[in-house]
Amino acid sequence: MRNMKQQGGFTLIELVVVIVILGILAAVAFPRYISLTSDARKSSMNGLAGGLRSAVAVVQARYFANGTNTSPVTMADGVTTVAVGTAGAASGVPTAAGIISAMQSIDGFATSGAAPVKFDFTTAVANCFVNYDPATGTVTTTLGGC
Repeated sequence: MRNMKQQGGFTLIELVVVIVILGILAAVAFPRYISLTSDARKSSMNGLAGGLRSAVAVVQARYFANGTNTSPVTMADGVTTVAVGTAGAASGVPTAAGIISAMQSIDGFATSGAAPVKFDFTTAVANCFVNYDPATGTVTTTLGGC
C-alpha cells in the first residue's frame, strides 16, 4: 500500500458557501451604509433648527430682560447686536438679518429670502432646508429630500 500524502485546502463547496454568505452580508449591510449621507444631512438640518430656536429664545429673553423694548438688542457679550421686531407677535423676535447675527456662525449653510428666511446647505439639496419666520419666530424643517 502506498502512503498518500493529503493536501490541505478548501473544497469547492466550502468556497461557494463562504462566497454566498459574504454576498448575503453585503446585500444586507450595503443599503444601511448608503443611508448614512441622508441621516447626516437630516441631523445637520435638525441641529441648525435647534440652534435657531435657541437663538430666538435667548434674544427674546434678553429683549424682555432689558425692559426697554427697543431694537437692536445687545447680547450679554456686549458686542453682538440683534435687530428685533418691536410690535405685536414679533416683539423681541429677531428680524431676518437679526437671526443671522444671533447665530454668529452658519458655516456650511446659505441663506435666502426675507420672510421666511431659508437656510440651506451651501451646496443646495432639494427639499432639505430650514425656514425661519421673522414675523412669529417659528422655525420649520423640510427634510423630504435629504
